[in-house]
Amino acid sequence: MSDNIFHVPPAYNEPVLSYAPGTTERVNLKKTLGEMLSAEIEIPMYIGDQEVRTGNLVRIHPPHKIAHTLGYYHKGDASHVQMAIDAALAAKARWAGISWQYRAAIFLKAASLVAGPYRSRINAATMLGQSKNVYQAEIDAACEFADFLRFNVKYMSEIYSRQPESSKDIWNRLEQRPLEGFVFALTPFNFTSICGNLPSAPAMMGNTIVWKPSNTQIYSAKVIMEIFREAGLPDGVINLVYVSGPEAGNVIFSHPDFAGIHFTGSTEVFQQIWKTIGNNLHLYKSYPRIVGETGGKNFILAHPSANALQVATAITRGGFEYQGQKCSAASRIYLPSNLWPEIKELIISQMSTFKTGAPEYFSSFINAVIDEASFDKLAGYIDRAKQNKDKAEIIAGGGYDKSVGYFIQPTVIQAFDPYYETMEQELFGPVVTIYVYPENEFEQTIKLIDRTSVYALTGSVFALDRYAIEQATTLLVNAAGNFYINDKPTGAVVAQQPFGGARMSGTNDKAGSYLNLLRWVSPRTIKETFLPPEDYRYPFMDKPVCH
Repeated sequence: MSDNIFHVPPAYNEPVLSYAPGTTERVNLKKTLGEMLSAEIEIPMYIGDQEVRTGNLVRIHPPHKIAHTLGYYHKGDASHVQMAIDAALAAKARWAGISWQYRAAIFLKAASLVAGPYRSRINAATMLGQSKNVYQAEIDAACEFADFLRFNVKYMSEIYSRQPESSKDIWNRLEQRPLEGFVFALTPFNFTSICGNLPSAPAMMGNTIVWKPSNTQIYSAKVIMEIFREAGLPDGVINLVYVSGPEAGNVIFSHPDFAGIHFTGSTEVFQQIWKTIGNNLHLYKSYPRIVGETGGKNFILAHPSANALQVATAITRGGFEYQGQKCSAASRIYLPSNLWPEIKELIISQMSTFKTGAPEYFSSFINAVIDEASFDKLAGYIDRAKQNKDKAEIIAGGGYDKSVGYFIQPTVIQAFDPYYETMEQELFGPVVTIYVYPENEFEQTIKLIDRTSVYALTGSVFALDRYAIEQATTLLVNAAGNFYINDKPTGAVVAQQPFGGARMSGTNDKAGSYLNLLRWVSPRTIKETFLPPEDYRYPFMDKPVCH
């Protein structure tokens, strides 16, 4: 066996392809979309070395084309969760014992597959199953997913290389062990990259995983699993099940070998999970790691010195890309009275050029929201804004239609009350609310932003005045885990802007950095002494010499 110390290939951010007319990537993606639209597939669960088919089939359709069937997934139950746990535990010793460079090679190959032969397939699956336009799919499913895999390998090697100081005749060593037990990955619908990262990050560090994706992400989750399997991931390391949340939780959170959860989803669900884990602490072998990113009520603050066009573009991009279904999406906007007339005109002008439709049509900027429950929730907020004319006014959009797909027209609400419901509550859709503040009340508005929301995920400030930028950055220190200056509050890039928020936005363990990977290992210190003492007595105990 070789005992060399290996260096991993340099990590880099995957270049974003343009998909402009005439490009090879556009031709390939169009072809793949056609093939996937014309096929109805059955999606099994992947447990150990088995593809599990229950016969309990659930239909999958694009959010933008309800009548079209993409396929069916085999729904499982509590027995399949137990099977997945057993498979994860059975695979644990061998996976944890393999040399780290062989784990690294699997995920580096997965990154190459994502960026290469699977690029069209994973993008097409994301476009069809989650209703993302081509650009949003490209930056998510292809580029960010490949980035997570490559940079996490880099961080893994760095973590393993960090060692304590040693002294004369002593060698101190630090080893990073995987957690004792299995890790539960509970993933959301909105980012394919997150759905790939949440199970793969702890797996990379030697853990074995039970993975439950959102039902509305299963179509692209299958592609992720195909990539992992082709990359050589051993059976049982990541086990993919399709069950209800309560069924999964009842089995997982009462199991003595539950070691941790990697979560992205709603605040309410995360709080309930935390409470359940706390109540069950007496059942576990160790204290489980709880890593989660939840909601956001993300803000844009403009100073009177800001550039109006830049602010307007940040609102339309930050608020409406992927229909506002990003944890980081701009949702509450604070604009000074001196800039409001110009910004309002610019927003309305930009929104008038939006094209809405299916993502298969590359001219579409706006697609459908994920499901009927989301549609109905958003329609309710829009209706109430129309009715509460003394508190709010819709200045753009306000329409919705679910006859073909779950389409919500991008909507801008002007709130006359800074605590109006859409200024405080997370909507997770293409609805942005603006509050206009007196231009001489910038500092008061900063304090208003800080106390308005329970969340602290992302936020941004626009200003040309550097004193104003410093003031906002300082006073909003706890209001956003990812803070942007003269930029929209979305679009964090792996290794460049590690992502995560505090307060009720999550545990701020920064996906896309070494900080996240540290949560999936348990360090052990080893001290080896070369010349152990042979007498219990210390020099201070010697008798003084008498003269």
